[in-house]
Amino acid sequence: MPACCLSTAGNAVSGKGRQRIMTETKDYVRKVQYYETDRMGIVHHSNYIRWMEEARTDVLEQIGLPYDKIERAGILIPVLGVSCDYRISFRYSEVFRVKVIPEKFNGIKMSLRYEIYGQEDGKLHAAGETSHCFLDRKMKPVHMKRDYPEIYSRLTEYMGVKEEEESL
Repeated sequence: MPACCLSTAGNAVSGKGRQRIMTETKDYVRKVQYYETDRMGIVHHSNYIRWMEEARTDVLEQIGLPYDKIERAGILIPVLGVSCDYRISFRYSEVFRVKVIPEKFNGIKMSLRYEIYGQEDGKLHAAGETSHCFLDRKMKPVHMKRDYPEIYSRLTEYMGVKEEEESL
């Protein structure tokens, strides 16, 4: 597998300087579609948020937690916040890759960062972040560790969370 397509999170460091070992995942790669461009021939800014969602669902599938499995278990993962900084525009048919970087997970909330690179130029075109919580179908917070230990375990492994960090 080419190094350009792997997110090697094993080098990530937690807020207190501790090394975190995380599950390695592939970057999400795809081509800009015509319908995603505006009249100027560049990608409309709203599509970057969609690409972050596509990359997030792809990463969850890679770690064995496809969204349909999570939803069948009765868990919803709404977006609490989203931001994106735009640096270089994409144009129709350009290939890009999205690196998803785990930030925080405490069993109730999760935060992820995203870096969107041009496949050809290797430059950072956009960077963003999302924050999420875990709810049941009645829109009540879910305690993942207690109620869904298998899903919790996979997320903790992916996010690189140690037991002592969970309460932070």
